[in-house]
Amino acid sequence: MSWLIGVDVGGTFTDFFALDGASGTVRVYKRPSTPDNPATAIVQGMQELCAEVAIAPAGIERICHGTTVATNALIQRRGGRVALVTTKGFRDLLEIGRQTRPHLFSLQRDNPEPLVDRARRHEVTERVGPRGEIRVPLCRDALRDVIAQIAESDAQACAVAFLFAFVNPEHERAVREALTRANPNLYISLSSDVQPEFREFERFSTTVLNAYLQPVMDRYLTDVGDELGKAFPNVTVGIYQSSGGLMSVDRARALPVRTALSGPAAGVVGALHVGRASARPNIITFDMGGTSTDVCLIRDNTLSISHERDVAGFPIRLPMVDINTIGAGGGSIAWFDRDGMLKVGPLSAGAVPGPACYGRGGERPTVSDANCILGRLAPGGLIGGRMHMDEAAARKAFAPVARRLEMSIEHAALGVLGIVTANMVGAIRAVSVERGHDPRDFSLMPFGGAGPLHAAEVARSLGMKEIVVPLSPGILCALGLLVSDLKENFVRTAHVDLSGAGLERVSENIAALLQEAESWAAAEGIEPARRYDEVTLDMRFVGQNFELSVPLGRRLNGTKLRLPDRDRLRQLFFDAHDKAYGFHNAEAPIEIVNVRLSAGSALGRVQIKTAGNGRADATPIARQKVYFSEGDCRDTPVYDRAAFRPGLSFEGPAIVSQFDSTTVVFPGDRVTVDDGLSLVIQVQP
Repeated sequence: MSWLIGVDVGGTFTDFFALDGASGTVRVYKRPSTPDNPATAIVQGMQELCAEVAIAPAGIERICHGTTVATNALIQRRGGRVALVTTKGFRDLLEIGRQTRPHLFSLQRDNPEPLVDRARRHEVTERVGPRGEIRVPLCRDALRDVIAQIAESDAQACAVAFLFAFVNPEHERAVREALTRANPNLYISLSSDVQPEFREFERFSTTVLNAYLQPVMDRYLTDVGDELGKAFPNVTVGIYQSSGGLMSVDRARALPVRTALSGPAAGVVGALHVGRASARPNIITFDMGGTSTDVCLIRDNTLSISHERDVAGFPIRLPMVDINTIGAGGGSIAWFDRDGMLKVGPLSAGAVPGPACYGRGGERPTVSDANCILGRLAPGGLIGGRMHMDEAAARKAFAPVARRLEMSIEHAALGVLGIVTANMVGAIRAVSVERGHDPRDFSLMPFGGAGPLHAAEVARSLGMKEIVVPLSPGILCALGLLVSDLKENFVRTAHVDLSGAGLERVSENIAALLQEAESWAAAEGIEPARRYDEVTLDMRFVGQNFELSVPLGRRLNGTKLRLPDRDRLRQLFFDAHDKAYGFHNAEAPIEIVNVRLSAGSALGRVQIKTAGNGRADATPIARQKVYFSEGDCRDTPVYDRAAFRPGLSFEGPAIVSQFDSTTVVFPGDRVTVDDGLSLVIQVQP
């Protein structure tokens, strides 16, 4: 057994990246997704891949899976029926929330309705103090009444979130025992298990979201596990987390909310892997798929992790790769607003029926149709020629847009691409300029099926000078799954004034988290020699509302991790504050809020074999008319990227065709193939 396979399910396509661990040989595959049941595309795609490249099913060792099931369930409100048990007086916390509005300048827009209606929110008399002391014991009589009400409500899952349970989870665990005895089939989420840290609204919300997703993800993982188990008897399945690591299927069943940004996070980890191979430590990722675009900033080969995000309008308090997502993809539909303005997205044609040019019944104009009309897609079609382009259908879909704008179809298509480019530039500005980073100091790394199609226009709009296109841009998320480690995150709240005598409490919390990590590693069967731990402190100036993450370094193979002294911690916080805000106040008091530990295990080093022989020139496989701007239509060579070798160099205009994507090289831009077979494009002003 040596084959490792990454499987990423997207809104339009399901991608497969297969690696022979023994030889380093790579095989990639792509097939349309099956939105009604994503497991169908996974199993069928695996079988098709095995048949196409002669992989024995028994020879597949590991499958790493990135999933959008949790995200889609939240967006479409298709989770389970949830009940909530909470401390008396906190029944309405989910609706009260914070004072922040969804949109600062809109008085009409409101927060989404809670996933638990008021009739299913139940109060129990109990009270734990801020130091974990039990002030009011759990009322067993009230609990029996609540259990009966939950049974009558026909709830499928129950979230249990008590005040200060993150300090002392005794009452939450007692409720779980009672609920399990009364209804063994009820899914139960405890806030002390999901995310045991302070800020009750975010903790309650995250726990409810986890309970809401448990029935959906359990069914999905059962379907996937059963089907893969039948077809591939020796395989181990890992599920991808939003924090950039893998977890076991059992862990994913218990904590499905951790998969809310599973696929996009894998793409960023894949981009980090390619950036290191290409000696590009500072990159802005640009992942454009069929329905959305995800962007992320990587500085000094380090991912940015956020501990609080909104997904589908709901706050989630969990470690996640800091990604900005907008509704702009190849399937994004062009439409006219009530004021007559042309808009693009967020509504998407998706996988079914898809863009009109796919020839699968789509009739509305999309971004992919615009690229087809302008000659920017390779003549052989998509996914190795298995999906041909229907230009006539694309033109028919765009005809009403062109008539309304009183311009040619090509001009209308250029206008649609201009709008979607502006949307994507705004997303990149949000993770760069708005945070004090100049995008001109970074390389743009486009991936996803549509990223390389639009990278040149995005880079020019931002003044960026370099684009790095990975070897398999359309399947980079699947590669990211393979190069990721098995990970688990732990957290404890420890509110300590740095000027006081509380560092002992911080050391005690670190020791307790390390013990939890040891238990997790033992349960997962992880060898001690392959383990590592990373400790981070959440710190802030006294009076600030939010914290900065201050990493303390990595502990390998059980080596001792020492907490720095007070002066060193102060300086580390000042450095983090300077990096985030450009200044610090050396006189202001500082406090530690949370202690975090990320435990990981390398699953084995992934060695990808690339061709090493250089080639001095490139021979076009075809030529076609391509529109680069209004009035600039050029006879353009089309190259097959599979023939490229390190050292090759040529100048645009060009269309570079490959199995999983198409790269557009604008006139005057210079392309060089580096040692990792990435295309390095120098963008001309």
